Amino acid sequence: MNMTYLIWGLVALVLIGGAVVLGIVGSRYSQNSQEDGDPLMARLAEASQRGEVTSLEDIELSQPFSERVLLPIMKNIGDFSARFTPQKALQDTSRKLELAGNPGQIDASTFLASRFVVAAVFGGLMLAISLFAPNRWPTAQIILVVGIFTVLGFFFPQLWLQSIINRRQHNVRKAMPDALDLLTICVEAGLGFDAAMSKVSEKWENELSLAFLRTIREIQLGKPRRDALRDMADRMGIPEMTSFIAAVIQSEMLGVSLAKVLRIQSDQMRVKRRQRAEEEAHKAPIKMIIPMALLTFPSIMIILLAPAAIQISQSLGTFLE
Repeated sequence: MNMTYLIWGLVALVLIGGAVVLGIVGSRYSQNSQEDGDPLMARLAEASQRGEVTSLEDIELSQPFSERVLLPIMKNIGDFSARFTPQKALQDTSRKLELAGNPGQIDASTFLASRFVVAAVFGGLMLAISLFAPNRWPTAQIILVVGIFTVLGFFFPQLWLQSIINRRQHNVRKAMPDALDLLTICVEAGLGFDAAMSKVSEKWENELSLAFLRTIREIQLGKPRRDALRDMADRMGIPEMTSFIAAVIQSEMLGVSLAKVLRIQSDQMRVKRRQRAEEEAHKAPIKMIIPMALLTFPSIMIILLAPAAIQISQSLGTFLE
C-alpha cells in the first residue's frame, strides 16, 4: 500500500514539475500574442499614458519572476549549448517552432536548452523522491527509474511542440473553407486580394486570420506579394495552403479570374474537409477497441465468470475434503 501511494506521489510531482516549466513558456506565449514588440517598453508606454511616474527598473521588477529570472537563464543556457549543437538540429528546431506559430517567442537554442532543463527536473525529482522514500530503494531500481524519467523529460518538450503544430494545422484546415468563401465574396464585390485578406483577418481571430494579417503587414512593408504568400504557406506546412497559394499566384501570372479560382479552391477545401470527417468517423471503431479491451471486457468477464469461479472453487474444496 505504501508503494502504491509512493508511485502516485512520484507521478504527481513529475507532472507538477513539467507543468511549471511549460507554464513558463505558455505564459510567455499568451502575453506575447497580445503585445507587439518589447513587452517592457509596451508597459512603460502604458504607464506613461496613464500619467504614472515610473522608471525602467520599476517596470522590470513588475514583470513575472519567470520572465525576469527563469527565461534569461534558459536563454543563456541555450546560447551556450548552441555552440556545440549541429546546425541541422538548430534549423529543424527553428522550422518546428515556425510551424507551431513560435510559441513563447523563443529561439531554437532556448527550446533545445529547455529539453535539458525538463530532463534534469524530471530526473532530479525522481532522484530526490527515491532518496527520501520511507523504504530504501535498491540502487538498480533508482538508476532505472531516474533514467526512464530523465529520457521522458528530454522528449516531453518535443512532444508538446508537436502537439501544438498538429493543433495549429488542424485549426487552419478547419477554417480554410469559410475563409475562402469570404475571400471569394470580397473579390467578387470588387475588392483586391490584399483587401479581401484584410477583411478575413478582421472577421475572425484564429491561426489563419493571424497568418493573413502577418502576410498583409509584410506586403505593406515592401515584400513582394508572391514571396509573402509563399512564406505564409511555408509557415503553415499543410498541402491545402500550398495548393491554394500556388493557384492564386498562377492566376495572377496567367491573368485568370481570381474569383473563379477562389470559388474552385473553396469547393475543393469543403470536399477535403468532408473526407477528413468521414475518415475520422471510420477510425472511431478502431480507436474504441483499446478502451473496450482494457476496461470494458475485463469488467464484463469478471462479472460473468466470478460466480462460476466461486462455485468451482467450492466444489473442488468439497471434493478434496
